[in-house]
Amino acid sequence: MPQPNGYSVHSPRSNESEDSEPLIENDAVHPQCCSVRLNLAILMFFGFAVVYGLRVNLSVAMVAMVNNTDPTLAKNSSVSQACPVPTGTENTTDSFLQPEGIPQYLWDSETQGWLLGAFFFGYLCTQIPGGYLSGHYGGSIFLGLGVLGTAALTLLTPLAAQMGSYWLFALRALEGFGEGVTFPAMMAMWARWAPPLERSRLMTLSGSGANFGAFLALPLTGYICQTLGWPAVFYICGGSGCLWAVLWFIFVSDDPRTHRRISKEERDYIINATGPQGTGHGWSVPLLPMLLSVPLWAIIITQMCSNWSYYTLLTSLPSYMNNILHFDLKSNGFLSALPYLGAWLFSMLSGVVADLLIERRVFSVTVVRKLFTLAGSLPAAAFLVAVNYVGCSHILTVIFLTLSTTIGGATAPGVFINQIDIAPRYAGFLLGITNTFGTIPGVVAPIVTGYFTEDHTLEGWRKAFWMAAGINIGGALVYTIFGSGKIQPWAMTEEERAEAEKRRSRSIST
Repeated sequence: MPQPNGYSVHSPRSNESEDSEPLIENDAVHPQCCSVRLNLAILMFFGFAVVYGLRVNLSVAMVAMVNNTDPTLAKNSSVSQACPVPTGTENTTDSFLQPEGIPQYLWDSETQGWLLGAFFFGYLCTQIPGGYLSGHYGGSIFLGLGVLGTAALTLLTPLAAQMGSYWLFALRALEGFGEGVTFPAMMAMWARWAPPLERSRLMTLSGSGANFGAFLALPLTGYICQTLGWPAVFYICGGSGCLWAVLWFIFVSDDPRTHRRISKEERDYIINATGPQGTGHGWSVPLLPMLLSVPLWAIIITQMCSNWSYYTLLTSLPSYMNNILHFDLKSNGFLSALPYLGAWLFSMLSGVVADLLIERRVFSVTVVRKLFTLAGSLPAAAFLVAVNYVGCSHILTVIFLTLSTTIGGATAPGVFINQIDIAPRYAGFLLGITNTFGTIPGVVAPIVTGYFTEDHTLEGWRKAFWMAAGINIGGALVYTIFGSGKIQPWAMTEEERAEAEKRRSRSIST
C-alpha cells in the first residue's frame, strides 16, 4: 500500500534491519480531538462500564440477597467475628433488611462462591469464536449484541433467584456466554481503527470503562439495595445496557472505510497508518504458528496470573468489607469501589504516557509493554501482601487495597493490549484465546477464596491475598523474560512478506 503521508508502522524503511522493530512516523497525523475514532473510544468506554456493571452487581447485591440471620444457616456455618464490630453498630445484624416483600435466600459461603463464579463458565465459551468472527466480519455487531443479550438476561435475575440457586447459576452462565464476545470484538475493531501511535491511549480509554463501571456499580448497588431492594439493581443495570446497545448500533461502523460521518482526512490517515494489517483476516488463521508462539504464551500466562488477583478482589472484596471489617452496605459498596476509581484514572494516564514514550522513541514497543506490566504488577502485589499485616485497621486496609488495584491499572497499556502489537490482523482472535485462559481465574478464584474464607477468619483471607500476590508476581516475571512487541512472522500479510523479501535482497546486494 502506498504511503503518501508517512510510513505505516508495518512498512519499515529500507534501511531498517529485518529484526528491528519498525519505525513509526508521525507525519500528517490527523488530530484526535473530536475525531470519529475518539468518539468510538468514548462510546466503547461507556459500553464497558455497562458491561462491568452487569458483571459485578451480584457481588454487592449478594450481601442483601442472603439471610445470614437464619438459624438454619447459622447451624451449618460456625462464624466468629474476626474483627471487632465498630462502635455504634453492635446491635446491628449481618443481614440487611429489605423492603417488604423482597425475598432473601439461605446460601452458604460455598454456594455464594459458585454463584459469583458462574458468569465465567459461560464467558469462557464465546471468547475464541467471538474473536474469530469479529476478525472476519467486523466487531461492531458482536460487541453490540453481546451487551444487549447480557443486559436482557440480567432483567431476569430476580426471577431466577426466586426459582433457586441452580437457575440463578444457569442464568449467570448465560450472561457470561453473551458477554464473552465483547472484549475480542473491541480488539478486532481497534485493529482497523487505531493508528499505531494512538493504540495505547485509545485502547486504554475504551477498556478503562470496565474499571469505571465497577466504580459506579459497587456503591450504587449498595445504595439501591437498601432503598429500593436488591431486585431493582438488576432491572436498572439491564435497562442501561439495552439503552446503550441502541446508541451503539446507530453510531458505530466496523471500519473507517464504511463509516458514514468520518472525514476523508481522518479516513486516509487511519488507513495509511494501519497499513495492510488494518483489514480482516479472512477465514483461515495460522493456528499452528500461534500455538508455538512464545510471545503469545507469555501474554496468556501473564494475563491469567494478573486476573487471579483482579478477580479475587472484584468478586470477593464486598464480602471482606462486610464479614471482616463490618462496614454497612452503603459504605461497603463505596469502599469496595475506591480501588476501581484509582485503576480507571491510572490506566488512562498510563496509556497516554506509553504512547508518548513510543512516539518520541524513548523506548521500543517491547520495552514499553514490559515496563508498564512490571510497574503495574509488582507494587500491586506488594500492597496486597501488606493488607495481611494491618489486622483489623479499617483505614490501612482500605488504603492498601486501593493502592494495589490503582497501581495495577498501569498494566493496561502493557500486556493487556500486546495482542495488537504481535499480530494486528488477528488481534481479536488472539484476545479471544488469551481471554479464554485469562478467564479461568474468574471461575476458580471466587471458589478458592470462598473455600479459604468460609469461616470468615483473617487467616483465611491472608491465604487468599498471599496466593493472589504470588501468582501476580510470577506472571509479571514470565512476561518480562518472554514478551515481545514485534509483529510476528506468521502474522504478516503477503504484501508485507514481499516487502521484507525486497529489503533482504537489497541488503544482500549491498
